Amino acid sequence: MEEGTPPGCFPAENGREDDAGVQFVLESKGKWWHAGYHLTTAIVGPTILALPYTFSGMGWTVGFFCLTVMGLVTFYSYYLMSKVLDHCEKQGRRHFRFRELAADVFGAGWIFYFVIIIQTAVNTGVAIGTILLSGECIEIVYSSIFPDGSLKLYEFIAMVTVLMIFLSQFPSFHSLRHINLISLLLCLGYTSLVVGACIHAGLSNNSPPKDYSLDPSESTRTFNAFTSISILAAIFGNGILPEIQATLAPPATGKMLKGLLMCYTVIFFTFYSSSISGYWAFGNTVNSNILKSLLPDNAPALAPVWVIGLAVIFVLLQLFAIGLVYSQVAYEIMEKKSADVNQGMFSKRNLIPRLLLRSLYIIFCGIFAAMLPFFGDINGVVGSIGFIPLDFVLPMLLYNMTFKPSRTSFTFWFNVSIMFVFTGVGFLGAFSSIRQLVLDASSFKLFSSNVVD
Repeated sequence: MEEGTPPGCFPAENGREDDAGVQFVLESKGKWWHAGYHLTTAIVGPTILALPYTFSGMGWTVGFFCLTVMGLVTFYSYYLMSKVLDHCEKQGRRHFRFRELAADVFGAGWIFYFVIIIQTAVNTGVAIGTILLSGECIEIVYSSIFPDGSLKLYEFIAMVTVLMIFLSQFPSFHSLRHINLISLLLCLGYTSLVVGACIHAGLSNNSPPKDYSLDPSESTRTFNAFTSISILAAIFGNGILPEIQATLAPPATGKMLKGLLMCYTVIFFTFYSSSISGYWAFGNTVNSNILKSLLPDNAPALAPVWVIGLAVIFVLLQLFAIGLVYSQVAYEIMEKKSADVNQGMFSKRNLIPRLLLRSLYIIFCGIFAAMLPFFGDINGVVGSIGFIPLDFVLPMLLYNMTFKPSRTSFTFWFNVSIMFVFTGVGFLGAFSSIRQLVLDASSFKLFSSNVVD
């Protein structure tokens, strides 16, 4: 350890002049409210349309409890991680990447490689999920206009993939700030529309019977509950907080808390309103995508079609922003390996590799989205295997190793308790989610026209 290095922090890369990933993709020019826009886009997305579905696996009481606990724990977790990043920045070693922070605190051991693998898998999984859900949104609009239309889901996914290839050429995370402000407004817009539509559906004469009972089988109830918790973890998770904090203009110390407060204000409004209204309207028959409950295949729409249509359009537009945000880690890795900082961001030398590599990445995600249409199940697997360790376990470990609170202190044992509880939840959730994926596999075909719930 270098002289003057604080406990828990090990020497990290100091020179950034030749790091194209930092100089181009993670350029540090943003304000705290820009970080708030990025955070909100990373967390408050159309996955909230699955919140009523999580209640169907837990019921009212446990559902409210888990939703609240997840919110409090993730806010606390992100706050601790930002404190660790601030601490290392004050010591002259600002970190721009999650894996870089892990190497600084944990050293270049197995946890470092674990972070690289899990973060890459999570970001790629989210990119695949956004393309899949975008294609499904277009299919919903198309089916409502052309009930007997011949286009299939995979064809809409191909259209989305082409559009995402064009959008992927935004050069840096910071260049997405205006897009992510619009994304924030869109999530408030479609949440309001969906909540209104659910209330209308619940009060209409055609509303389905409201049954809030859980499955009579104790084992099935347990599996459903842990699957729901995994989905909640995916909904609250982001896994890219260090990369978002990297976009802040130096000094970044203290700015992230303001961004978190902005983000969680939006979370409070959107998460609770959509959960309550959707589960109240449809009970345990609710779909993993509430829009499909509002627009059933073999029955009339349960809310004004224009309301559902506008909500779908808002969701679709925000999905593009989310896909861009979660692709930044992949783009940063590509840029670091392929770009030449000395020749400028938009030089021919750097533009051509950027165009080719980012296009290939989006095509890869699009092919997987078309092949494996498991929206609800993908949420559960990504949450349990990816977001739980990145957002519920590692931040507490990072904090304890960096600040070394006394082993007799409340903070130390509170952090250890969170790590212990969510490690167990992660294992059980992974088993439950993979089990559900295996059960659903029997009802799907490659390039299917239907998303398996």
